[in-house]
Amino acid sequence: MSIRVYQVDAFTNQAFKGNPAAVCILTDPQNDDWMQNVAAEMNLSETAFIIPQDNGYSLRWFTPVAEVDLCGHATLASAHVLWENGHLNMGSEARFFTNSGVLSAKRKDDWIELNFPSEPDEESACPIHLLDGLGVDVTYVGRNRFDYIVEVDSEEKVMELQPNWSLLERIDTRGIIVTSRSSTSDYDFISRAFFPALGVPEDPVTGSAHCCLGPYWKRKLNKDEFLAYQASRRGGIIKVTVRDERVLLVGQAITVMIGQILT
Repeated sequence: MSIRVYQVDAFTNQAFKGNPAAVCILTDPQNDDWMQNVAAEMNLSETAFIIPQDNGYSLRWFTPVAEVDLCGHATLASAHVLWENGHLNMGSEARFFTNSGVLSAKRKDDWIELNFPSEPDEESACPIHLLDGLGVDVTYVGRNRFDYIVEVDSEEKVMELQPNWSLLERIDTRGIIVTSRSSTSDYDFISRAFFPALGVPEDPVTGSAHCCLGPYWKRKLNKDEFLAYQASRRGGIIKVTVRDERVLLVGQAITVMIGQILT
């Protein structure tokens, strides 16, 4: 068996920035163990597996240790691969059938717009290990079906975080999002996102986290369009628009590697 695999840097237009994802276009379904083994071999925050079907593609995402129910950057990477390699016409919408419902992507000049579900949080008690794991005082703690979201009072605190992974991986959510208002006019807010329980201590740029961050900052700032920066070492930019029960995530992508899976 030989299956082509693409490595794409998402939420950036520069190689070696943004968030790298692997994308495999399959002609036939593969078993879960095989997909998990491929994701572990790729050792990226997510590997996407897409299979053509009527009116779109099925899409699943795996971290090196587990399947996840929603992933933004690997969806962006998947759409980019479909257009770049002629599986879809440049003007066609990409439709994906996933564990989080139907997701879509469309091209906007050099950008790609994802249509994702809104995942708002509700204020929550602070779980044990969270504050010690982050090592910082917080002004707000909330939770949605995936993650905790934590606000701190300055961009500097977000940038300077040095989490204790062994404490954070004990928290019973997919991950922890830390955010603050931006200290400059370049962005509306910044964030970092940590998923040690999924084998991804810090995710470089997390589209699905912005399905929570968008509604959160809409409540705080009374607006529904944002320019956001995820302040990991690689860094990435996301345009975010909140529309009722949906969130539009707009970013760029660049292919950096193409290979073959031989087994």
